[in-house]
Amino acid sequence: MPLVKEFDGLTAIVTGAGSGIGLATARLLNNSGAKVYGFDISEGEMTGIATWVKCDISDSDSVEKAFKGITSLDILINNAGIGAAGSVEDAKDEEWLKVLNINVVGLARVSRNAIPLLRKSKSAAIVNTCSVAAIVGIPKRAIYTASKGAVLSLTLAMAADHLADGIRVNCVNPGTADTPWVSRLLANAADATAERKALEARQPHGRLVSPEEVAQAICFLASPSQGSTTGTTLNIDGGLHGIRIPK
Repeated sequence: MPLVKEFDGLTAIVTGAGSGIGLATARLLNNSGAKVYGFDISEGEMTGIATWVKCDISDSDSVEKAFKGITSLDILINNAGIGAAGSVEDAKDEEWLKVLNINVVGLARVSRNAIPLLRKSKSAAIVNTCSVAAIVGIPKRAIYTASKGAVLSLTLAMAADHLADGIRVNCVNPGTADTPWVSRLLANAADATAERKALEARQPHGRLVSPEEVAQAICFLASPSQGSTTGTTLNIDGGLHGIRIPK
């Protein structure tokens, strides 16, 4: 008997699929049988993994154009987003608007276009990439934390709104992941080695989360076998959300 893969016959969109968590998720979906469209500003490393669709989620016209060639959809992974450092005192209005426009409104733009297609699927699922920052106070991450808090609340609202449509909506809360964004953050630090050690030490298991670990959690929530899982948050953070280890 041929091996049946978990996502055989299903179509998925992964935003921010060019690198990091998005790329790892697109790869896992592809390896598990799904046809994957990678929405991103640039193709990045998705060649051979996903069909690249150029899309800037900060722009409604770009999102609508990206959906024009897609006629069926079963899974949406809202992963694209940007980071920001600093406190409320540091943050300028322009940065607030930029981050919220991408991390929150961008997610809504993509979902708005995807939902009519998802309603036609018998295995419809949306998974949003949130962050442990939404539930744990982290210094100097005010704008980012606010945006991810909104993603967490939006996930629950979407799960309620689209339960009757047969669309499950969940999210993952990664800890600090070993992604290109973190690499760029470290590159700009005065002492990159010390900053990396601090990021690793912040998580109880003492290291950064891998993109593949987050991708496994995303695909678990997206799986057709999880038909009763909706409105759920899955933390992949080395225990940061609930464990306190005395130093």
